Amino acid sequence: MTLNDTLANVYSLILNYEKIGKKECTIKPSSKVIKENLKILQNAGYIGEFKVLKDDKGDMITINLLGRVNNCGVVKPRHSVKSDGFEKFEKRFLPSRDMGIMIVSTSKGIMTHEEAKKKKIGGKLLAYCY
Repeated sequence: MTLNDTLANVYSLILNYEKIGKKECTIKPSSKVIKENLKILQNAGYIGEFKVLKDDKGDMITINLLGRVNNCGVVKPRHSVKSDGFEKFEKRFLPSRDMGIMIVSTSKGIMTHEEAKKKKIGGKLLAYCY
């Protein structure tokens, strides 16, 4: 497995483990961006609890899967989106209106596209999940 895009590896691992019906997956290495993405997925109800296991070569994360992910992935290239431009990307990455989330990296931190719309801030699209 190549480690060029660790966030893409996380999403493909979650999706693959969900498809084969596993209840848990382990991710290595971890980063702040990965942890923030997992927090958002957890708050949205797509994954269960996750634990960060410390070790000397980059931490490992164990995720409990709930079987609620139909599809997820990263957005490449990372598109910049203005506060009023989310509609176009919702049509492209999500199956229907009000279904699924897109994760955006903004100047106020990483959040869902719904939060970014409410706060009227844009950013770069990182990932989507439904």
